[in-house]
Amino acid sequence: MHYHWNWKIFWDMTPEGTGTYLHTLLVGLVWTIATALAAWVIALALGSILGVIRTVPRRWSAIGTIYVGVFRNIPLLVQMFLWYFVIPELLPTGIGNAIKHMPPPWASFVPAVLCLGFFTAARVCEQVRAGIQALPSGQRMAGTALGLTLPQTYRFVLLPTVFRIILPPLTSEFLNIIKNSSVALTIGVVELTAAARAMQEFSFQVFEAFTAATLIYIVVNICVVFGMRWVERHVAVPGFIGPSVQAGAH
Repeated sequence: MHYHWNWKIFWDMTPEGTGTYLHTLLVGLVWTIATALAAWVIALALGSILGVIRTVPRRWSAIGTIYVGVFRNIPLLVQMFLWYFVIPELLPTGIGNAIKHMPPPWASFVPAVLCLGFFTAARVCEQVRAGIQALPSGQRMAGTALGLTLPQTYRFVLLPTVFRIILPPLTSEFLNIIKNSSVALTIGVVELTAAARAMQEFSFQVFEAFTAATLIYIVVNICVVFGMRWVERHVAVPGFIGPSVQAGAH
């Protein structure tokens, strides 16, 4: 049996009559980007807070260590199922029922965003912690000498520099969250991978469907990489510029 290639399938209507297969993939791309961006807001905010907590000279810095240990050692797929099936059952009855009875696609979108956000926050936490610890100790002492409190030292002296020097690893984490959003198909989010899977099931053109999805992922990731490289060049701190950024700046 020979496989019948049909690259014109993207312009055929879906069985539901909601649009072409290409339209289905583009709608999936929109949900992928929406999921990734919403989760990234949670990950960046929470991860930054936890990263700071892990570097302050106080006992409760163990909170960040425990958080990282838990979320980095549980597989993402397991966490996705926990957020969708288990967490609503553990919440107070009113809140749990409200979550379970949200109309589609929000009933699966919200748990997917929370799962990806909290999972990636553990990784962002480590990037922020490493960035703070990589700074010369004199910067923190300079803030203290100027009469700044510890929170003010972090806000005005340390973190503005840290976020500039950890942009490359943060870019990698953002790319990861885009790719990890594909796990959301397991709880019903019709993102790009799920859209390609649906196209394959309806049309039986498996190679065309997943080739298109792969190319779309590549284009999105390339756009993110070039966008972040532009940002890196414009916010780079002299003395903390890596070789690749220096070459690009010239």
